[in-house]
Amino acid sequence: MQTRSSPSRPRDGRPAAHARFTAVALMTAALLVSACSSGSSSIKPSSAASARSDAANAPVLAPLPRAIPAALAPYYTQRLTWRDCGVPGFRCATLKAPLDYDRPGAGDVRLAVTRKAATGKGKPLGSLVVNPGGPGGSAVGYLQQYAGLGYPAEVRARYDMVAMDPRGVARSEPVECLDDRRMDTYTQTDVTPDDRAEQNAAVAADEKFAQACGEHSARLLRHVSTVEVARDTDILRAALGDAKLNYVGASYGTFLGATYAGLFPSRVGRVVLDGALDPSLDSRTVNLEQAQGFETAFQAFTQDCLRRTDCPIGGRGTTPTQAADHLRAFFRKLDGHPVATGDGDGRKLGEALATTGVIAAMYDEGAWSQLRAALTSAMKGDGAALLALSDSYYERDASGHYSNLMMANNAVNCLDLPPAFTGVDQLRRAQSAFEKASPVFGEGLAWQSLNCAYWPVRATGEPHRITAKGAAPIVVVGTTRDPATPYRWAQSLAHQLSSGHLLTYAGDGHTAFLRGSTCVDSAIDTYLLHGTPPSPGKRCS
Repeated sequence: MQTRSSPSRPRDGRPAAHARFTAVALMTAALLVSACSSGSSSIKPSSAASARSDAANAPVLAPLPRAIPAALAPYYTQRLTWRDCGVPGFRCATLKAPLDYDRPGAGDVRLAVTRKAATGKGKPLGSLVVNPGGPGGSAVGYLQQYAGLGYPAEVRARYDMVAMDPRGVARSEPVECLDDRRMDTYTQTDVTPDDRAEQNAAVAADEKFAQACGEHSARLLRHVSTVEVARDTDILRAALGDAKLNYVGASYGTFLGATYAGLFPSRVGRVVLDGALDPSLDSRTVNLEQAQGFETAFQAFTQDCLRRTDCPIGGRGTTPTQAADHLRAFFRKLDGHPVATGDGDGRKLGEALATTGVIAAMYDEGAWSQLRAALTSAMKGDGAALLALSDSYYERDASGHYSNLMMANNAVNCLDLPPAFTGVDQLRRAQSAFEKASPVFGEGLAWQSLNCAYWPVRATGEPHRITAKGAAPIVVVGTTRDPATPYRWAQSLAHQLSSGHLLTYAGDGHTAFLRGSTCVDSAIDTYLLHGTPPSPGKRCS
């Protein structure tokens, strides 16, 4: 359900190669979350307390029968044919799953899988499936470029490392919507409209995006829900020959992992959910709390920035509020007077792309120095560095080509939950709550929440709690100043799960595993290698 993002549509983040996938995955989780929301016909600015009261009464995700239906037997008994990937150390295969689980004979989807075999000494522990988030992040790319090389050596020695691109993502029959030129236009859409014309343009952008997805991906669009991906994951487990699923999911990957646990509690092995989403919340609440999360992260960035001599939003004696005012003033200036970037396609840095670049840097405190330099240059008239941050967020490469990240992100989010708002009038009534939650990003995030209102396919999901009664211990990891998946979401999910164990990281950034905390890494390694979850109340820094 969410960890979606949208910052202008945010997602995920971490350092180096990991950064690309975490940032993409986690970010997506963040802002895109704001894309889909509650669906009541009349949305009133409700308090967080009342929203969470509703969440406490959300229905529980019911497990599926343990017995495999006869119609699905051919999928569960298939054998994977492994072939060379062209990536040293990895093999690839294609998994078949039914397009429609209610009509298994109506056609298949073909899902890309990759594996790096365990090569170390010690008793093999089976497969460890990883997912970096999104929705829309490529798990195959994540494994081949980061996790298969960067996960702890002993974990890689004992587990076959496995990843599968979810249906509709990257190598697995990707959802297609806008071409690159139209994506450039879409990402530059003004989401802080100043007048009726700009308001109409923002609505038209979302309408055109949705229409294009309906035209180019009609076959898949009704069948990319997280529940369906979780069921695909169980077929993958069987095809790998594992009795139980061992899994590490980050950001949106936690929603996928928790959904799997809810549907198949008896098949849960060692499962880590890092940067957790709360499945009991409606989209509007998710988006609103995410706005608060980004504001928290921005305040942490500001406090750090103001202590430095190269801070572009203030100096000695500047208060955090004044610094935020300086950044907002800069965004307003760009709204009317974009700055040059040297981009080969003629793009300038306007408010939308600049905001996305700043939000992208909120996912990882390691990017704060890059953000300071990028803002300094942009304020002097050179927007190239801030544009590069925005492009990395959207997965736009140097040739101007976009991955299908944002397209898959919208497709999954809009199917998993009813839209946050059904139109501009509802949004306007809720906008003040978003601006209060985040004076810097709130207005834009509220407008980003409109995209599912025009989606060509009705949502099939709803807010729900996940208990996974009978499942083995599940480790839920929460970071106290996580911008995309607020800490309270991890607390809530750990409480919902009958076997949930909360591991807290007191720090900044999105997700905690392999981000520099020896305490966090050691606790997760111990669990993955020995099955021993962290002690109750375990807290790391």
